[in-house]
Amino acid sequence: MRTPICDQLGIEFPILAFSHCRDVVAAVSRAGGLGVLGAVALKPEQLDVELQWIEENTGGKPYGVDVLVPAKYVGSEEGGLDASSLVDLIPDEHRAFVNSIMDKYGVPPLPGGEPLPRSTGLLSWSHKGAKPLIDVSLARKGLRLIANALGPAPEFMVQAAHDRGDVLVAGLVGKRQHAERQATAGVDIIVAQGYEAGGHTGEVATMVLVPEVVDAVAPVPVLAAGGIATGRQIAAAMALGAQGVWCGSVWLTTDEAETHPIVKEKFLAATSSDTVRSRASTGKPARQLRSAWTDEWDDPANPDPLPMPLHTMLIAEAQGRMQRSAATNEGARQLVNYFVGQAVGQMNQVKPAAQVVYDMVDEFIEAAERISALVDVGE
Repeated sequence: MRTPICDQLGIEFPILAFSHCRDVVAAVSRAGGLGVLGAVALKPEQLDVELQWIEENTGGKPYGVDVLVPAKYVGSEEGGLDASSLVDLIPDEHRAFVNSIMDKYGVPPLPGGEPLPRSTGLLSWSHKGAKPLIDVSLARKGLRLIANALGPAPEFMVQAAHDRGDVLVAGLVGKRQHAERQATAGVDIIVAQGYEAGGHTGEVATMVLVPEVVDAVAPVPVLAAGGIATGRQIAAAMALGAQGVWCGSVWLTTDEAETHPIVKEKFLAATSSDTVRSRASTGKPARQLRSAWTDEWDDPANPDPLPMPLHTMLIAEAQGRMQRSAATNEGARQLVNYFVGQAVGQMNQVKPAAQVVYDMVDEFIEAAERISALVDVGE
């Protein structure tokens, strides 16, 4: 199970694991894959602490970091507006609607009764916000990959990584045209992420997208993402021309994952039909577990979600209230959800992250041998 991408990244298996949990990242890197830490919710000083911990717990194995710099967002022309300017753009109608959801489902306020600051929820969705995270990441010796998960990698990111010399840049795409733009931007790896994936996705399924992207950007290596949680699916990705896989959802039910206990419980019980691609959580279409929260926002009788990043600022306090009380409050339990792909239907057992890697490798070998036996080489 070795491809050229393994040599480029210094890993044993071409399995890249995206996770917001440092424990998952370290566990996958130790097991021979490449853990990739999602950094969008972290401040630069927090990210530095997380990366220090990862380096101390990977046994010298490499890892990656994922940032989120969309090409278009509110304030993109200015490089990212400050929090006070953005807060003023949130309509009162939307604030009232969020409050009405909390009242309808009986979700209690946060302890102390004081609302969170109005700017809460402003993540690093901009060039201005992402650059300090990129600088912190590139200062770390163990880093081997930095990825932009939304839009073409900005020039300063590609240049900084290449100036260091031993860090590859990856770009996630959901259609062929996006892949061509990433290649033009100078990224080293394209992650072709299909409609089945959790989080922000396009509208093209993995089975169609991967070979299309492979052909469009050759010889740039391609990783397949979306609906990949087993070794059989990795074998299928390789057959489509990918040099490896990028997986996110499958780690959410591992022992190490910091997934909210109620959400993890929902994941373990869910089928592949229990996700929805909705703007309810970020303002951009993102696949997530269907819940009362997504149903409320997807109801055409209610206000449309705001564009990124206004929507995350709008709902930050409500999300905090839901997560805080979901274990004891039925309304919050109905509402609470998280990003996850259609592979959630296969995520029905809690395992250590390393075991997930090893199971993937074993099943891949079995699948490859089964396919090989179908080939008639003649006498």
